[in-house]
Amino acid sequence: MRKIRNRFKTKVAVLAIAAFMVIAGGAAFAFWTTGGSGTGAADTGTSANVTIVQTTFTPDALYPGGAPVGLSGTFTNPNSGPVHVNQVTVAITPAWSTGGALPCTPADFVLTQPTVTNADVLVNDTSTWGGATIQMLNTGLNQDNCKNVSPPLDYTSN
Repeated sequence: MRKIRNRFKTKVAVLAIAAFMVIAGGAAFAFWTTGGSGTGAADTGTSANVTIVQTTFTPDALYPGGAPVGLSGTFTNPNSGPVHVNQVTVAITPAWSTGGALPCTPADFVLTQPTVTNADVLVNDTSTWGGATIQMLNTGLNQDNCKNVSPPLDYTSN
């Protein structure tokens, strides 16, 4: 009887171990498959314009038919990241005029644009530009209204 009881206990133990392995093995390898989808976004920032400053100019150097006068200066990056400045350009404010019968206007001057800058400007850094000129033309007319004036220059960059 003792032998039968030991065999029975052994069979029960083997069956219990086998059942456990089947359950544990099934749990270890069982999974669901599924698909999924979602959305997201990335934000870009904005940028502020660089600050362009004219630093050189010779006062009283302009007169009808006189030589071109050099213009140069700096530009500063106020942004939180680097920016690229390809070209600084200059223009006389188009609507500017001294008034009078023979006004002084942008047509009395000629500008040469600055050389290409092509600069990567770091955060809060300053770079230089140059190569621009301004010259007063000799129109052959009375240009007295252009005496002692400072044509307003507008600087831009791209």
